[in-house]
Amino acid sequence: MSDKTKTENLFTALIEKASLKQDVYKNTIEALGTLKEGMEDLVVQYNRLGSIEAKKIPVVFRDRSEFEAELKFAGDTLVFMMHSNIFEMPRDHEVMKTPYVKEDVSRSYCGIINIFNFLSDSFKYNRMNDIGYLIGRIFINKDMHYFIEGKREIGFLYKSFANAKMTKKMALEIIESAVMYTINFDLLTPPYDNIKEVTVQEFRAALDPMQIKTGKRLGFKFQADVD
Repeated sequence: MSDKTKTENLFTALIEKASLKQDVYKNTIEALGTLKEGMEDLVVQYNRLGSIEAKKIPVVFRDRSEFEAELKFAGDTLVFMMHSNIFEMPRDHEVMKTPYVKEDVSRSYCGIINIFNFLSDSFKYNRMNDIGYLIGRIFINKDMHYFIEGKREIGFLYKSFANAKMTKKMALEIIESAVMYTINFDLLTPPYDNIKEVTVQEFRAALDPMQIKTGKRLGFKFQADVD
């Protein structure tokens, strides 16, 4: 093979791989946009309840940036955050064993939208030591097909990668499942031994701006939350 042919092959490979990642990136951005629309729709539906109880517990959507959106409700905040890079699935991942991916390995390149759960007070009081939890990950490929890795309600949404396409209906289902999981994921009292001693400096710092570390499973391994 001549040097010219090698160089041409190099350029071809570069263009093909970059084009693939651009396509996946565009699809992931579009999927996040669909999720944002789903969150807006959910807020509209909730506000239609019009009950006194519903008014006391507002549900608020905020489009934070091109890569991020949040849904605030009942003391919790869900943050949907897209990673700006594209990833290939590991060789030992289950989707790599499917006929869909074996037929075309480029389908294993995915964009990722992470779903995090935070306490709303963590943002309200600027408690920088508080803990958020990754409760789900949405993977999007070049065909706009998706699959989900997640905890309980979210994990149950795992669809056939070969058939599941990200639509507005599916986006709403994902959001509702994330909200339901969060509602059932309660704040536990941290172990007594973790907080029985505190220095004067730590106590002063905790008064303003309330820096005592808080998380739904503080002091417990997140893995203990049974799937």
